[in-house]
Amino acid sequence: MTTSLADHLRSLPDEALAALLQLRPDLVLPVPADLSALAARAQARVSVARALDGLDQFTLQILDGARLTRDPSDGTTSVDAILAVAAVPAQGADPAAVRGALNRLRALFLLYGPEHALQVVAGVDEVSSPYPAGLGRPALDLDPSAAALCADPARLRRTVLAAPPAARAILDRLAAGPPVGTLPPRALEAPAEEASGPDAAGAGSPVRWLVENALLVPISDTDGGTGGTAVELPREIGLLLRRDSGPLGPMQPLPPALGTAALREPKAVDSAGAGQAMELVRQTESVLEAVAAEPPPVLRSGGVGVRDLRRIARIVGLDESTSALLLEVAYAAGLLGEVDLTGATTTRAGADQQVLPTAGYEVWRAGSLARRWEQLTTAWLAMTRQPGLIGQRDDRDRLITVLSPEVERAGTPTARRALLGVLAGLDPGTAPGVDEVLALLAWRSPRRSRGREAAQREVLTEAARLGLTGLGAITSYGRLLLADSTAAEGRVAAGTDDPLGVRLGADESTGEASMAVRALDELLPAPVDHFLLQADLSIVVPGPPDPTLAAELEVLADPESAGGASVHRVTATSLRRALDAGYAADDLHALFQRRSRTPIPQGLTYLVDDVARKHGGLRVGSAGAYVRSDDEALLTEVVADRRLSTMSLRRLAPTVLASPFQVGRLLTMLREAGYAPVPEDASGAVVLARTKVRRAPARVAVANRAADPLAAPRLSTPRVLGIVEQMRRGDAAARAARRAPDPVRGGAGRTGGAATTAHAHTQALATLQQAIRDKVLVWVGYVDAHGATTSRLVRPVSIGAGYLRAEDERTEMLHTFALHRITAAVLDE
Repeated sequence: MTTSLADHLRSLPDEALAALLQLRPDLVLPVPADLSALAARAQARVSVARALDGLDQFTLQILDGARLTRDPSDGTTSVDAILAVAAVPAQGADPAAVRGALNRLRALFLLYGPEHALQVVAGVDEVSSPYPAGLGRPALDLDPSAAALCADPARLRRTVLAAPPAARAILDRLAAGPPVGTLPPRALEAPAEEASGPDAAGAGSPVRWLVENALLVPISDTDGGTGGTAVELPREIGLLLRRDSGPLGPMQPLPPALGTAALREPKAVDSAGAGQAMELVRQTESVLEAVAAEPPPVLRSGGVGVRDLRRIARIVGLDESTSALLLEVAYAAGLLGEVDLTGATTTRAGADQQVLPTAGYEVWRAGSLARRWEQLTTAWLAMTRQPGLIGQRDDRDRLITVLSPEVERAGTPTARRALLGVLAGLDPGTAPGVDEVLALLAWRSPRRSRGREAAQREVLTEAARLGLTGLGAITSYGRLLLADSTAAEGRVAAGTDDPLGVRLGADESTGEASMAVRALDELLPAPVDHFLLQADLSIVVPGPPDPTLAAELEVLADPESAGGASVHRVTATSLRRALDAGYAADDLHALFQRRSRTPIPQGLTYLVDDVARKHGGLRVGSAGAYVRSDDEALLTEVVADRRLSTMSLRRLAPTVLASPFQVGRLLTMLREAGYAPVPEDASGAVVLARTKVRRAPARVAVANRAADPLAAPRLSTPRVLGIVEQMRRGDAAARAARRAPDPVRGGAGRTGGAATTAHAHTQALATLQQAIRDKVLVWVGYVDAHGATTSRLVRPVSIGAGYLRAEDERTEMLHTFALHRITAAVLDE
C-alpha cells in the first residue's frame, strides 16, 4: 500500500525533518504553513530540479534505476530491484556504492518509503527525461506488434540478429539513448525495392526494415506531416541490446581520474599567482584612471560602447576582453558607478549619463595590495555577470557591450564556485588540464554542466587572470578565499550579519585581515616608501609603493613603466603640476631628499629651481581673462609672441594684459608657449590647481550582498527545529479545523458584525459563558482582521470589555478575540 509524502513526513521525528530542511533549505522560503504544504513544495518542479542539480552522475543513474524498476500497478520499487539493475557482472556498481547513492536520494526525499516499497516523488518525472536511463517506453504502451514480438524473447533475439548492418547500427545508437529519432519526410513511403539493392543509400531504408519488423515504432508526425516521423525503440529491445553494459549503461561510481594532471611545486604556484594578483590590482587601477580621465557615456540601452572600450584598452595596453573583465569586476566591487552630467545619483541608463569611479575607489586605492585584490576577486566570485559574453551577439543580433544588462546570468556564481571547488578538492600543486577539469565537473553536477562548456572555460581563464590560479593549479590563498566566501554566505544566511544583507566580514567588523589576505601578504613584496633617483631624472621604485608615496609620485612625476619595479620620470611639466598643487621649491627639494636612496642629481635641483622661479611669473584671472605681472618686459614679450596672437591680448596697464577668451584656454595657450602662469582669484590670491576628480556615488560591492541569487540560505539547527515545530503546530491546526463542527465552519464563512443575526450572537455568548462556568473546551468560529475565516478549539477564561480571553488547548497560549468578530460557538463533545 502506497503512502503519500505528507503522511510519510508526519510519521518522521523532528530530527529527520530538520535534516531534510538543512539539505533542501529552499523548502522554507517562505516557511510552509503545515506539513502538507511542505510535502507539496518538496514535490514541486522548481524544488526538485534544484535538488537534482546538486547530484553527481552516479546518483542520477541510481535514481533512473528506481524510475525504471517501478511496479506499474502501484508505482513502487525496492532496494533489491535497484541493486539488480545496477549490479551487472561485467561492469556493474558495488552494492555498497548503490546503497550510498540511495541513502543520498532518500535523505533528499527524492525517494521515500520503506526499502521494499520505495516511491519516487512526483516532481522527478516532471523535470527529468521521460526516458529513464535512456530507455524507451515498454512495448505494450507503444504498439501491439512490438508487444507481441517482445513477449517472445527467442523470437526477439532472432529478429535483432537478422537486422542488416545499417539497421543494427541504428539500433545500437538508439539503445545507447535517447531512444527516439526523427526520419526525413516520407522516409517510410519509399517502395520496398529500394531497400533490397546493394546500392540502397536512402536514409529511410534501414529504418523502414526496422519498422516493418516491429523493432522500431512510429510514434508521431513531428510537424504536422511535413517534417518527418519520430520513431521510438521499445524498452525491452533496448535492454536486450544493453546486455553487456547493463540496463543503466556504463556505471561510474567514482569521479574520472586525472590521468595527465601535472604536479607543480606549491610555492611556484603561489608565486605565479601572487605576481598575477599584483598585475590585477595595477591593471584595474590603470583602467579606472583611464575612465576617470575621460568618462565614457552610458548607452541608451545600457552599458559602455565598443569604441570607448577599445579606447580604454588602447590607453592601458590591454586587450579588449581583459579590459572588459576588469571593468565588470570593478563595477561589481563598487569601484565604478553611473552619474548624470550634473553628478546626481542615477538609476536608469540614458544619454546624459557617464561611468565614473566611485567614492569607494579612493578608499580602495589606500588599502594594501592583498586587500585590494581580495575586494576584486570576492566581487568576481559573487557577481551575476558573465564577461565572456561581451562582444558576442544576443538573440536579436545586437552586440553585447560591457556593463550592459545582457551580460547578466544568474547561475554564474554557482558555476565559478563549482569550478574552483573542483580545483580546491585536489592536492596542492595539482594542475589538471582544462578538459579534465570539465570532465570532473560534468561528473559532479551533470545537470548544471550540460551545454556550458564554453562558459566554464571562460571561468578558468578569468581565474588565472585574477591570480586565483597559477600554473594551472589553485593557489593556497585562492583556497582560503573560496572558504572565506562560503563561510560569509553562511553568516548572512544564518542571520548573524547585517539585516540589510551587507556582509560583515573580518575586515569590516574587527579590522583584522582575512586568512586569504594574510596568506597573500606573505607572498607579495613589502610596500616601499622610497625610490632611486637616476641621473637622467628617472625614478625607479623598487617594489609596490605605499599609498603615501604613490600619491606623491602621481603629482610630481609621469609614469613610464609598471610592474614589480615601476619607473617614473620627472619633467618640467610634472614639476609645474606639483607647484600648481601647492608644493613650493623647498618642499620638492625636501621630498626628493627624504624619499631617494641615491644622491640627488644636480640637474634635478637646477630644474626644480628654474621651474619654481618661472612659476607664478604670470597670473591669470577672469575678465574674459587677464594676465598680470610686475615684470613689464615679460608682458611685452608675451604681447609680441606670435604663438599667442590668437588670444587677442591687449595691454590695459603697464602690468596687465586682457584677453576675450576664458581663463582655462588662456592658461593652456601660455603653457604651450613655454610660459609658467598660475591662476589667481578675484582677491589676487593664487589658486591651487590640484585636479579635482569627479566621482560617482558610493556603491555596495556585490560581494557584500547575498552572493548568489540562486543559492538557498544555510539554516542553523536551532532555527530549523523551530521551523519544524511551527509546521507541526500548523498541521495540528489544520487537522483541528477539519474536525470543527458544521455550525462553526458555516458561521466562519460569514462576514460577522451586521451579517450575524442578533439571535446567533446571543446564542454564541451564552455558549461561551457556559464554557467559562464549566471550564470546558469550545469551538469558536471567527473572522480575523484580514477578513480570513477560521475556527479554533479553545478553553474560555473570561469575557469583558467586548473581548473573549481564551487559552488555545493545542499551543497553551492565551488569545484575545473581539466578540463582534465571533460568528459561532459550539461546545466540544
